[in-house]
Amino acid sequence: ITQLFVGVMLDKYSTRWLTALAIFTCALGVLLFSQAETIYMAGMTRGLMGIGVAFATVSYMKLAAVWFPPKHYAFVSGLLATAAMSGAVFGQAPLAWFVDKFGWHYCLYLVGWVGIGLAFLFFMVVRDGPNVILQKSNASKLSFKEISQVFKSKQNWILTLYGGLAFAPVAVFGGLWGNPFLEQAYNLSKTEAASMISLVFIGLGLGSPILGLLSARLNNRIQVMLVSTLVSCVAITLVLYGHPLSIGCLSLLLFVFGFGLGAFMLVFAMGKELNHPSLTATVIAMLNTSDALLGALTEPFIGKLLDMGWDGKLVHGVHQFSLHSYHTALSVLPLYLLLASILLLFLKE
Repeated sequence: ITQLFVGVMLDKYSTRWLTALAIFTCALGVLLFSQAETIYMAGMTRGLMGIGVAFATVSYMKLAAVWFPPKHYAFVSGLLATAAMSGAVFGQAPLAWFVDKFGWHYCLYLVGWVGIGLAFLFFMVVRDGPNVILQKSNASKLSFKEISQVFKSKQNWILTLYGGLAFAPVAVFGGLWGNPFLEQAYNLSKTEAASMISLVFIGLGLGSPILGLLSARLNNRIQVMLVSTLVSCVAITLVLYGHPLSIGCLSLLLFVFGFGLGAFMLVFAMGKELNHPSLTATVIAMLNTSDALLGALTEPFIGKLLDMGWDGKLVHGVHQFSLHSYHTALSVLPLYLLLASILLLFLKE
């Protein structure tokens, strides 16, 4: 929800000040959460984390637009996914070790203090742009009428829906339902399934900047997005319904699934190109909201579909779902990618 306001704020005020404050807010949320003793306090502090994190993508894209020439924007914006996915892949093992050794309270307490240090580091190092005075003079002229044009553009809404539909399968399969499905369908252990899922994130991290470079070289973003999305759709369909597959084939398909969906980062480059430069952060916030929103809605929706197909089997008091139930519920993922591909047919280069 905060992202609805973040874009306008970053277009009108200092990215440096607002982002440093956002990082501090997130870190404070982590610190307080580590000490929370009631569910109300835990909920409030989790909300603080969310408010702080809401600035992350939009701030990065805004600064990339200011500091780098347009021809490099798709590549630089793709590096954001590389950094984020690297954190997802390489951060889990050390964090798990620290939690196991010292407990999650102390571990998060340390993470919170690292976040506060990062906020001060960001404030000391980062600058709003190479010509701040000109930017401020342009930003101060922004009116509600200009901002409203962003939300009236049909092209912006197509990009927003495509981004959400393309990213949700990664968030849902990689973040929640992929692990239990792989354990059930391919008889993998939890550790083996987690290793397989990490290939999706590695693929996404590599695919985003590479497809950004390719789209700039071909001077055709829509074609790159369309082909990549369809390839990802085929890959996840084979993973879901093509078993039994060899471990090597499964690994390759999961990597291709993530790599192809790296194309979703191109919506930010297209959004920047289709709108006035002074509205960059507003557009990016609009595009990025759908990623978080659709992922948040799809995870429990798939859970509901699994519950509806549950045959009553329990193991240690936990619901166990059949392979048929997973096939039915996870069919949402390739369907999303097909819808995303169809939307691209209505998009203008």
